[in-house]
Amino acid sequence: MVLKATHSVSVPTYDQLIWPTIVALRELGGSGTNREIDQRVIALEGLSEEQQLVPHGDGRLTEISYRLMWSRTYLKVAGALQNSSRGVWALTEIGRALAEPDALAIPQKVRAQYAGRPAQRRRPKLAPPELETTTISTSIGTPLSSTEFEQWRDWLLEALRDMPPPAFERLAQRLLREAGFVRVEVTGRSGDGGIDGIGVLQMQLLSFQVFFQCKRYRGSVGAAAVRDFRGAMVGRTDKGILITTGYFTEDAKREATRDGAPALDLIDGDRLCGLLKEYALGVSTRQVDAVTIDPSWFQSL
Repeated sequence: MVLKATHSVSVPTYDQLIWPTIVALRELGGSGTNREIDQRVIALEGLSEEQQLVPHGDGRLTEISYRLMWSRTYLKVAGALQNSSRGVWALTEIGRALAEPDALAIPQKVRAQYAGRPAQRRRPKLAPPELETTTISTSIGTPLSSTEFEQWRDWLLEALRDMPPPAFERLAQRLLREAGFVRVEVTGRSGDGGIDGIGVLQMQLLSFQVFFQCKRYRGSVGAAAVRDFRGAMVGRTDKGILITTGYFTEDAKREATRDGAPALDLIDGDRLCGLLKEYALGVSTRQVDAVTIDPSWFQSL
């Protein structure tokens, strides 16, 4: 397999990931979220953590995730995939019957389909990683345009990364309280092994002490960070939450749920944005009705 080099680390190109995407969806039962597809392709291709760490652009996405977005886009244009408004992808009848040689020919066919268009439109528009059903407004209440609509997570993550560390820790404290934690304290003491705070989660008759750590990362968080956090917890508690504005590598996710070790909950940038939106912490939403008038209906009466 020929690989394209990025940041001195070789990462498969989007066209090389088209067939693995089909295989991944078949193994997932015919449908899957972006994350499920990405995880399955990474496992199928045996992509290393070093490859998973390669960022794309400003680092919100990995290069692998970005290229897989393009793989799904080309498959959608070819009629092999369809995606719902909730960001779930599914194989169509064409996709279910697709053979590997036909899948490998899709990029060339799609490029030929777009060849006669103006230069700026000679390839399909990248399908967004997730579509929302709500309208997001800026802090001054101005509705976002359709092109800006898909960028709210980027803007929110930028705002989070611009926060001073103590403020970000207080935000995590507020979020945990909104989620049902009590006695949430921000510690952040030097020499405390990177533990930023402690909270108690009450579940009916039981309660659990939970440590949390906040990382305002632009890129990836690897398995070493998970191991370090768990090491700081040893002998003190067996439950922890690691919160980041970046993303976790597949090795980090596996380490978080490794057999024989206390399981850690991971909240990456996308999930953090979703939680802040859910609890209306700095993010406001409003529903908008789309009205369509059908004059012919009135004429038919």
